Amino acid sequence: MRILLREGPFCADTLHVVGEDFAALLAAAQGGSHDAFAVLWRDANPALLRYLRVVAADGAEDIAAETWVQVVRGLPRFTGDEGAWRAWLFTTARRRLLDQARLRKRHPAEPLDEISATEVPRTAGADQIAMENIATESALALLARLPEQQAEVILLRVVAGLDTEVVADMLGRSPGAVRVAAHRGLRKLATLLSGAGVTL
Repeated sequence: MRILLREGPFCADTLHVVGEDFAALLAAAQGGSHDAFAVLWRDANPALLRYLRVVAADGAEDIAAETWVQVVRGLPRFTGDEGAWRAWLFTTARRRLLDQARLRKRHPAEPLDEISATEVPRTAGADQIAMENIATESALALLARLPEQQAEVILLRVVAGLDTEVVADMLGRSPGAVRVAAHRGLRKLATLLSGAGVTL
């Protein structure tokens, strides 16, 4: 079975919605247009959240928020096309993820045993509702079953829509290693999907 990176249930909306208008939109956002920035956010945030929900399930929303804060701060200095924009966004998110992992290592959280299960909030947030409309939870669950590096490579290649070379640079790996990880991950996904009676 052949699986293509740009097709199937894992990349339903990876086509960029900005397209040819990106340069003008970026200039407007850098000039302070909230509407222009909102378009950039709406285009990239769903893919960013999908990526983070797999690689940092417990802190995805927090890391996404920290990422956007950094993006807003750095936006006036950013230069590049839409591909460079997405690479910058996901690189920033990955750095926030690594920062959070280092912080958790230095200050491990202690369980709050005194909170009963009935006291834990159960209302889905707006981001959760949006995620359910964009990508199925089952697809994310399957990705989470892959080895960490394979899942991250597939998310960055398919969900974020980044080139192999960009992903290799982000992860500190060679482009060949990224291609191998993507290939192995997709083969594993195919096996998991066929076991569940789903075909790509």
